Amino acid sequence: MDMNEIKEIFFQECEEQLAELESGLLKMNDGDRDPETVNAVFRAVHSIKGGAGAFGLDDLVAFAHVFETTLDCVRSNKLEPNQDVLKVMLKSADVLADLTNVARDGGSVDESRSRGLVRELEALANGEMPSPSASVEAPAPKAAAKAAPAPTPKPTDDSGFQPVPFSFDDFGGEGDAGDMPAYEVIFKPRYELYSKGNDATLLLRDLSRLGEMTIYCNTDDLPGLDELDPEGAYFFWNVTVKTDKGEDAIRTVFEFAEWDCELTVKPVEEARADATSNDELPMVPVPFDLSILDETGATEEVSASDARAEETAAAVAAAETASNVTQMAAAAARVEKKESAAAAAAAASAAAQNNAAGAGQTIRVDLDRVDRLINLVGELVINQAMLSQSVIENDTTGTSSINMGLEELQQLTREIQDSVMAIRAQPVKPVFQRMSRIVREIADMTGKSIRLITEGENTEVDKTVIDKLAEPLTHMIRNAVDHGIETPEKRAAAGKNTEGTVRLTAKHRSGRILIELADDGAGINREKVRQKAIDNDLIPADSNLSDEEIDNLIFLPGFSTADKISDISGRGVGMDVVKRSIQALGGRINITSKPGHGSVFTMSLPLTLAVLDGMVVTVAGQTLVVPLTAIVETLQPEAAAIHSFGANHRLISIRNSFCPLVDVGRILNFRATQANPVEGVALLVESEGGGQRALMVDAIQGQRQVVIKSLEANYTHVPGIAAATILGDGRVALILDVDAVVGASRGQSLKAEMSLAAVG
Repeated sequence: MDMNEIKEIFFQECEEQLAELESGLLKMNDGDRDPETVNAVFRAVHSIKGGAGAFGLDDLVAFAHVFETTLDCVRSNKLEPNQDVLKVMLKSADVLADLTNVARDGGSVDESRSRGLVRELEALANGEMPSPSASVEAPAPKAAAKAAPAPTPKPTDDSGFQPVPFSFDDFGGEGDAGDMPAYEVIFKPRYELYSKGNDATLLLRDLSRLGEMTIYCNTDDLPGLDELDPEGAYFFWNVTVKTDKGEDAIRTVFEFAEWDCELTVKPVEEARADATSNDELPMVPVPFDLSILDETGATEEVSASDARAEETAAAVAAAETASNVTQMAAAAARVEKKESAAAAAAAASAAAQNNAAGAGQTIRVDLDRVDRLINLVGELVINQAMLSQSVIENDTTGTSSINMGLEELQQLTREIQDSVMAIRAQPVKPVFQRMSRIVREIADMTGKSIRLITEGENTEVDKTVIDKLAEPLTHMIRNAVDHGIETPEKRAAAGKNTEGTVRLTAKHRSGRILIELADDGAGINREKVRQKAIDNDLIPADSNLSDEEIDNLIFLPGFSTADKISDISGRGVGMDVVKRSIQALGGRINITSKPGHGSVFTMSLPLTLAVLDGMVVTVAGQTLVVPLTAIVETLQPEAAAIHSFGANHRLISIRNSFCPLVDVGRILNFRATQANPVEGVALLVESEGGGQRALMVDAIQGQRQVVIKSLEANYTHVPGIAAATILGDGRVALILDVDAVVGASRGQSLKAEMSLAAVG
């Protein structure tokens, strides 16, 4: 695996960490103060920083370091994560995501925003609360008297982002240490530190670069040789270091090992006061010259200062004893290596089994490989159908071994199909989380206070649908925040909470996914919408439209009710794009709105764009496939149940209720006159927004699973047709767009239904 592949894995993990970061911050914003939530947020930033440092991504590391420092203040209860603090942190999470994207794809970020947030984060770390009206470009606040010193940016030119020092190369340790602050560091490694290949002596050597250092090795926990574990961790060190780099620089030395050790850093005065109050005896420090370590970290010599030899004799003896014990432990480990190998292997096996039982294992697979697998399974489904068709045509017994084998093949093919589709199924959570940032940004731009509530984030849908869902959702969120939610002043005047609410939900229904976007804003101003459509010559002035039809006018190309053009809206681009995007996915969108109370946009989408279960029917000599999820029931019409309505409409009586009867062949122009309903079959279907209709077809051939082939990509868009498929006999069959046919039955041609985006 080359470096580029490793780097790509890092960026993939960054996406997961950024999602974890935003999820945790949103939980905290909703009042969650669980320490595990705070730790998860901290770990996300810490992990991004650590990986970015390995690849030399200085800007990303610098910002993450400041962010991490502030989060550590929250974690240690030095900073209360109130709404104002979390607002800064959510913005910082957005900038961290931008810096990650820039590091991966190139480009640039808004440096003024980054610098402003750095100042705000530093102020929070210094104990200063942000002002609600403060701009990110405001002067950097002064540090609080008792706060830890904030990182000082390296001097750079005014045009570049100013990184915060963090690497060992920035720590000189030079100068007069007499007047420098002194810190006491207690460093106690755990077993995990050594098992991961870390070396305590290397960490101490790096610590020595910060300034003058004295060190004491504590061996109180060292057991007898017969009880000693060669892989255990028994020593810990008490270090006094004089440095002007600050406490953050000391902690940075141990940042990659902090989860595998116990670390305490305090100013010497505070540490001595604590020791005195606890009646502890002071430790005798030993001057420790770590420059004598070679590059592998091996200790060549440790000597005490001659000036303090008598004072530190006991400590030197303890250090020498510790070194000897370490060597003897290594020798004992070599002697017992053979005997312990089997036990170690058994323990590792048991641990692996426990881990496997505790959590599911996952692997990363390139999406192109999954797509190729799905295409092959699709071809398998087609060939299985062709084989079945050939056997049916040539074997009429129905009980031969070939037929039995084909039934098993069909079942296995279906199971393979379902398993492969499950691989591509992913929760909508990543897309929903992306909307949180859009809400924050548009709310800031419009001066509104808005809360986004998400439900059903774990609802799964095909990866292709998820990828194409982000754009229409973005447009809808912007529309809801900019047009739907009123300003705080207007909401207060209307007796509403000044904070508006946008609710985004996802759920499964009848083999499809429903996504609803609801707001508690002012609703659609139908009179304004109608007048705007007339002014733009989109509808005649004497048009008599229902409330539903007026609401759907916002989907007309170029339609906008904005009074002026802004960065958010007013250019006539938005909701028509949403309509086309949803239709391209084989879905439908409709609106319900109540003036003064808000609007609800409902999108109905297929769970997958690869296969569907359908009813194969014939209409005027043509073979069509009707999606099974749209069919409620099938029935054979009787003459007494058919009733005329008007000049060209007919109704069918079903269980004491009347349902419009739609001749599919006439709607699609397969025939010039309406067929006799008694001679055909009626399919009772339910469409999104159009209620129930009875679709009249000539005959039903059967039910089968078909592979979806895009008609628009391979030919052109055909009104009333959603896609195409290949049948078992090799013929191409068209997949009916039930919603478009139902919409056309309500008085408009298919072309008008598609172009005007009226009732769908």
